[in-house]
Amino acid sequence: MEQTQTPAVKAGKQTRGNRPPRQSFFYYLAKQWPFHVMVLPALVFLILFAYLPMGGLVMAFQDFKPWLGLTGSEWVGLDQFRYLFEREDSLQVIWNTLVIAVFKMVLNLLAPFGFAILLNEIRKQLLKRFVQTLVYLPHFLSWVILGGILTDLLSTEGGLVNRILTGVFGMEPIFFLGNGDWFRFTVIVSDVWKEFGFGTVVFLAALAGVNPALYEAAEVDGANRWKQTLHITIPAMLPIAIVVGTLALGNVLNAGFDQIFNLYNPLVYAKGDIIDTFVYRAAILNGEMGFGTAIGLFKSVISFVLVVMSYRMAYKLANYRIF
Repeated sequence: MEQTQTPAVKAGKQTRGNRPPRQSFFYYLAKQWPFHVMVLPALVFLILFAYLPMGGLVMAFQDFKPWLGLTGSEWVGLDQFRYLFEREDSLQVIWNTLVIAVFKMVLNLLAPFGFAILLNEIRKQLLKRFVQTLVYLPHFLSWVILGGILTDLLSTEGGLVNRILTGVFGMEPIFFLGNGDWFRFTVIVSDVWKEFGFGTVVFLAALAGVNPALYEAAEVDGANRWKQTLHITIPAMLPIAIVVGTLALGNVLNAGFDQIFNLYNPLVYAKGDIIDTFVYRAAILNGEMGFGTAIGLFKSVISFVLVVMSYRMAYKLANYRIF
């Protein structure tokens, strides 16, 4: 008697264990070529502006002279890097970058975290959206505009802030942009003011996923708003806070070139100069292109290591991964 086979068995035999037959690369290319054409312009720009310039990194190992080019300049090996760590101003610049970047990183995590909790307690949706929009707007202003505004506001000659300090509190005018310590304070606080509204969006998105039934159950059990925040709201925000904090480690050497460049001056180089502005002055203004390239390469290598470590930490601590 002939044994009959079900359609499922026949399909299983045809697909070799329910797996579709493997197609060639040219099959997918012919089928999806419009998508590849759409990606092509972006790929060309990426190669032209991101990968081809990497050939210039050879200048970090040369005593580069523009009139001799990459092939004619003298090869000096690691002398530029040795010179980097021998110069006192280089070490001071690295320290300035770390101080400013770390304070920015910590405060740009804590400020949105706390503000998102406060904003979440507003029950009137119209007021909540108005406040959120108000604090979100500075993120879209460039530091060219904000630099001019801050220069006028903090000026010792008629600036609004100093007029309030002298007229209301009887204090002496403060040279915010001419004193190194006050310059660091100004840079950090102004950056937090500009960016904390944008960071708040991330935490509000995390709070949007909290089940309202948790708050209702806590209220039935007699928990007040503070206890609900402590035991429901904050634990719901901690995973995304860990992710944001660990990923920010990759930018620990990026203290904000746009901001510093538009606010600093020679009076605050000792306390306010960072790696990016130092590279700009060394390579572009002073013509030390090999030295400037060495500093940039040093920063890029450290940043790459920190990015890899931060992604690994984000996966370990919050089970977050991209790949």
